Amino acid sequence: MGDVSTHLPTADAQDPESHARTARLREALLTAAFTADGLLDLLGAPAYAALARSETVPALRATRGDGPLETLVRLFLLQRPVELRRARAALPVADCLADGWLVQDGDELRASVDVRPYGGPEGQDWWIVSDLGCAVGGAGGIRGAGEADRSELVLGVGGASTTLAGITVRRPVGSALDLGTGSGIQALHADRHATRVTATDLNPRALRCTALTLALSGARPADLREGSLFAPVADETYDLIVSNPPFVISPGARLTYRDGGMGGDDLCRTLVQQSAAHLNDGGYCQLLANWQHVAGEEWHDRLRSWVPRGCDAWIVQREVQDITQYAELWLRDAGDHRAGDESYAARYDAWLDEFEARKTKAVGFGWITLRKSGSDTSSITVEEWPHPVEQPLGESVVQHFDRQDYLRSTDDAALLAGRFRLADEVVQEQVGLPGAEDPEHVVLRQNRGMRRATKVDTVGAGFAGVCDGSLPAGRILDAIAQLVGEDPVLLRDRTPDSIRALVEQGFLEPVADGA
Repeated sequence: MGDVSTHLPTADAQDPESHARTARLREALLTAAFTADGLLDLLGAPAYAALARSETVPALRATRGDGPLETLVRLFLLQRPVELRRARAALPVADCLADGWLVQDGDELRASVDVRPYGGPEGQDWWIVSDLGCAVGGAGGIRGAGEADRSELVLGVGGASTTLAGITVRRPVGSALDLGTGSGIQALHADRHATRVTATDLNPRALRCTALTLALSGARPADLREGSLFAPVADETYDLIVSNPPFVISPGARLTYRDGGMGGDDLCRTLVQQSAAHLNDGGYCQLLANWQHVAGEEWHDRLRSWVPRGCDAWIVQREVQDITQYAELWLRDAGDHRAGDESYAARYDAWLDEFEARKTKAVGFGWITLRKSGSDTSSITVEEWPHPVEQPLGESVVQHFDRQDYLRSTDDAALLAGRFRLADEVVQEQVGLPGAEDPEHVVLRQNRGMRRATKVDTVGAGFAGVCDGSLPAGRILDAIAQLVGEDPVLLRDRTPDSIRALVEQGFLEPVADGA
């Protein structure tokens, strides 16, 4: 089946009887171990990983048994019909039929939606509800779905979703906005630490899937609103805004879940620029975005120009693709690579025409975090970091902006009077030829968070190694000057920039007075 015209379940958290039926369904899923851990145990690591790549054959082989968990995997994840007798052994079938989770066809039942186990950050068992077919072949693989149907698809959890969830600041807040909620994964995370959660989407099917995700996972209902960008929330403000928007830079707007419908990267730019008006003081806006690399423009400067006044920003470019790679990626996503050669070539040509008209030579992908600081002197960091990081990074995001506040308010004299400690799990590496008396250079490397590495000279290495929070920076430099035979005044003059760089990148942490 898999046609997205299929009705979504009608489970309603506000209806006591429907709420009770959903609770019984959730209990059945838990009893059968239809959880992230249970899937891994049943399928094994190779089949589990293959399923994440939308490859189903290994999982089909692993679910030939007759147990409840095998039944649920085949029904909700592999989207195969299941005999009524098998379904009754695993599920409250009458409840599922009443609310539309299942559809009966003779002696067989099939699922109306994809229900995917998802492990919460503290071991919670959650389930993400999305359209059939998306997780077992991609958007282009929806069986029986036409062009109009695919445009309304609601996808489940993917790499972008989990990346955004990992970088989001998870401190308690009064209000959170999930803009472009999709299947509701960001709203589900926000429910843990926000008093009030609002979720918006242009696609009404997405709002329905979000309601189902929250209800099945035992979360509170969110305030669901239909509309584009910030239109549904008028002039309301929030402590946290998160968005995995339709950021794909494409000709036209065929697929609502990915194509923004604006020219080039205008949707992401508009979202960033309008966010300041919807943030409370100190609030964060965090989103994923694509941006154009335009001939004759520096991409760093292009993104700096997006940042609204009164906001600090940290923008990280994680990947860059040339325009042919980018077009091919999203043509595959839409299933166009299965089309006839002429159709595929025409669509490919249209993408290249669009890029040529906009003088786009490549497309960058990454994270954008804004913090409403209200400062007249905004701190804007734009960097390229394609290397592995350690998720979750939410606390690292907070620490980044804390360091910017410190550096912005600390002159060189105060810096040298301050005390610092080496951040946890920073190691020193000496690089040089084997047997050489002295290393060619010294590298400090983080084993946590962004996992940065930076070259330092002898003074920088010595300074970092001594920093334990007990001595002011100036006194440490005076001692180093004596050891290396350098004028301490000159060393004090030339070192603050190096200390600032180590603080900015998180290698050194300022120690508060009295600590």
